[in-house]
Amino acid sequence: MTPYTLGLHEVGDGVWAYLQPDGSWGYSNAGLVRTGETSLLVDTLFDLRLTARMLEAMAAPTAARPITTVVNTHANGDHCHGNQLLGGTRVITSAATAREMAELPASVLAGLPSLDLGDDGNRFVAGAFGAFDFAGIEVPPPTETFSGALQIGEVELYEVGPAHTGGDVIVHVPAQRVVFTGDICFIGGTPIVWSGPVRNWLAALRFIRSLDPEIVVPGHGPVTDADGVAALEGYFEWLLTACRARRDAGLTALDAAASLDLGPYAEWGERERTIVNVDAVYAELDPGHQRMSILTAMQEMGRWQQ
Repeated sequence: MTPYTLGLHEVGDGVWAYLQPDGSWGYSNAGLVRTGETSLLVDTLFDLRLTARMLEAMAAPTAARPITTVVNTHANGDHCHGNQLLGGTRVITSAATAREMAELPASVLAGLPSLDLGDDGNRFVAGAFGAFDFAGIEVPPPTETFSGALQIGEVELYEVGPAHTGGDVIVHVPAQRVVFTGDICFIGGTPIVWSGPVRNWLAALRFIRSLDPEIVVPGHGPVTDADGVAALEGYFEWLLTACRARRDAGLTALDAAASLDLGPYAEWGERERTIVNVDAVYAELDPGHQRMSILTAMQEMGRWQQ
């Protein structure tokens, strides 16, 4: 299995994963695929420094086959904030992702430290985002969008959102049996349901397994296989069942989250995301449930970390 170490790892003939341990907040993975005489990049990173370091690591395989296409799997900044360093390339996202990119520019994250979110929220922001530099980041709009599916040579793009975000995309390299999942897969860390519904996320995981991959490159965490995907299915199935029982018993979303016995999932990192996930499931079970704002979620996650 591919070692979980910082840098570029060949996971197939002409296919590489760029990994960033420990995979926690902001430390995402990316990918590189040789496409004939050019290369396709799957995602950029959270800031310009990290993206420049990644592109330097890719210098050898891209020297003769330059990157001409970038695919952003979704709109979270740790998967697109470095796009401006690839000026002149074809940038492809789902249409839903393009809308979300416009709604949440990097300047919003840059401004978080100036907000007073209380002790818990401020501590969360510093811990999750303090290591990154959002100054000078301008994410240009994608040059091309799609819905459903798109073929780029031998590479297949599939829109599987809304799930983690509103427009999640996975990248399939069938000849090498490799799938880049974006944040549909977190390995070793708790996933976070910014959008949902969870049933869509479960469908996306089952679809990934139906592709029969040998190598699965998650958005965060070590390279895995179909068993790692199945473990996430188990998590979401457990979460749906546990939340339904607590909602039926009259518990609020916050009380339900606090009452959960995470069992085997307690070993996963970023357990504070449980609060957001329970809130998402409550909204799925009850269309009248009002989900907490992102700023409130940061405050609650900071409180959970105590």
